[in-house]
Amino acid sequence: MSVLALQPLAWASPDERPATLTQALSEAYADNPTLQEQRANLRATDETVPAALAGWRPTVELQGTAGRITGVETEQLPGTNPLTGAPTLSHLRLPQSRNEEIGQLTVTEQLFSGGATVAKTHEAKNSVYAARAQLLSTEQTVFTKVVNAYVTVITDRQLLALDINNRSVLAQQLKAVNDQFGVGEITETSVAQAKASLAGAQEQVEVARGNLNIANETFRQLVGSYPAAELVPPQPLALPVKGKADLVRQAMINNPDVVAALFTQSADVDAVDVAIAALAPQLSVSASAFSEHNPLGPNSSSRGGQVLANLTVPLYQGGSEYAAIRQARDKVQYGIAGVVDARRTAVQSATQAWEGLIASKAAVRSTKEQIKSDAIALDGTERQEIVGTRDTLDVLNAQQLLFNAQTTQIQNIANVVNESYGIAAAIGRLTATDLALPVTHYDDLKYYDQVKDALFGNGNEAYEQAGISPDGALLRTPAPVVPKLIMSPK
Repeated sequence: MSVLALQPLAWASPDERPATLTQALSEAYADNPTLQEQRANLRATDETVPAALAGWRPTVELQGTAGRITGVETEQLPGTNPLTGAPTLSHLRLPQSRNEEIGQLTVTEQLFSGGATVAKTHEAKNSVYAARAQLLSTEQTVFTKVVNAYVTVITDRQLLALDINNRSVLAQQLKAVNDQFGVGEITETSVAQAKASLAGAQEQVEVARGNLNIANETFRQLVGSYPAAELVPPQPLALPVKGKADLVRQAMINNPDVVAALFTQSADVDAVDVAIAALAPQLSVSASAFSEHNPLGPNSSSRGGQVLANLTVPLYQGGSEYAAIRQARDKVQYGIAGVVDARRTAVQSATQAWEGLIASKAAVRSTKEQIKSDAIALDGTERQEIVGTRDTLDVLNAQQLLFNAQTTQIQNIANVVNESYGIAAAIGRLTATDLALPVTHYDDLKYYDQVKDALFGNGNEAYEQAGISPDGALLRTPAPVVPKLIMSPK
């Protein structure tokens, strides 16, 4: 599988804020709470497999009872009166006290459950596969948000700088207009126009500053820290797509939401078999051995064992089992519709990003030419103002046109980057593995392999194998330190 091209690495020491998109994505991969939640959810789903496999295994129970019995035993003794010959009845009271211990070991094995164990195992495995795909979907969603946040911070910084420069230019313009008005070269109308333009520019600066603050907070919410003072502008991804038809094909096959929907549907089919198994006879065998000390009195004992076959044939359970079957079958229909919806959504997202990327690239080229033309037009208008063939309003309008084109170009470049990552997400290629992020990868397969056949244990070894600590935090490795690279978007 090919690896998507990210911008060159620019790792700094771990205590510094992320300065590259690679760093931002790596921090989000390790610390984003949404990702940690989904990983924990997958681990919880993994445990349904050993729980289902437990149906093949025997259960062993040890029961014990110990205590002391204290009381009085009364015994009736019939007799005959020696004087009268009449029958008599006397009572003999004997104090009684003893210790009694009872122990029993029972082993039970399910022999036949109507196929429920097999169906539950298949359902659990398909649920695990669906949860893995859902984790990839969550990972891509988080990465998409991080990319957008990173690009937005850069864009808002550039827009703020452009707004500040525009304000400075208009302030100088107002000063020149005031000087001209002072010597009677222009009217008060031109002064008012220059003041209005400067006031509008000041407002844009404040709005841009507020937008940047919002972008910084969004970045921190996703990544866990604020962006560095200098950020490396990211490049668009080099996508493994041959064309629009190939894009649609990959989206319908590889999109993790589609994969999750397919496995969820399979799990729903297995759930029908589980529900049907409730109508079948249940057969089990149990073997037990017991030992009793002093059950009948001091110095008495009893030992023995038994083997029993237990057959349960459900005849009528109030109709609940049939309701469960109908419900399970309806969920299958729900899952089928979910697969169709997931595929349509994946294709729509991929196509939208594809068309958006094409349009944004074209916009970058056309706006680049527009900026050149607007710059030439502004220079000519300023020269014409000097000789009196143009007025202040003409200059202000020309400046605004150039400013608008520069603002649009910044947004166009951001759109190119965002759309390229959007395509990668739609075809299931926006993952830590595809992006070759320098992180300790969460290995869900190793965790699953550790627990699927586990008979005992609390999972600590499985956590370590999966690359996480017992509290769920992703283990880290030291990052290499290389000089920062500042690149301009192409």
